[in-house]
Amino acid sequence: MALTPLDIHNKEFGRSFRGYDEDEVNEFLEQVMKDYEGVLQKNKQLEEQLEMTTERVTHFTTIENTLQSSILIAQEAAEEVRRNSQKEAKLIVKEAEKNADRIVNDALTKARRIAVEIEELKKQSKVFRNRFRMLAEAQLEMINTDDWDLLMDYEVDTSGLEELEAEQE
Repeated sequence: MALTPLDIHNKEFGRSFRGYDEDEVNEFLEQVMKDYEGVLQKNKQLEEQLEMTTERVTHFTTIENTLQSSILIAQEAAEEVRRNSQKEAKLIVKEAEKNADRIVNDALTKARRIAVEIEELKKQSKVFRNRFRMLAEAQLEMINTDDWDLLMDYEVDTSGLEELEAEQE
């Protein structure tokens, strides 16, 4: 068991005929006791300081572990967000491509329909033109016939009408 300052203070030595000077021994023991008491106090302070430091190290170790865990969770969350963003981007691109294909197909269908309508209008225009030409030619032919000349040369005998008129009066 370790000595205490009280043990040093209460220590008594046996007396001998030619022993040490008692006052010098007592004075030395008093000095050893004071020094030993100082060392014990310093040791106690250091133990308290060590305990506080150990608590702080434990606290900081806990914080470090928590931070490392938080960093891992944040990295995992970021990776999940990145994966979800990539999936969403792929879906958006697929939807856009699908819409683009639909728009192109609709435009091609409309273009084909318009081309068919144009061809139909061309045919109708040719038919109308031919009919109009035939009508105009028929009218010209009618104007150019000799019937007009015969009509102009035709003389109506009105002598019989004059006599009838006279009789009715």
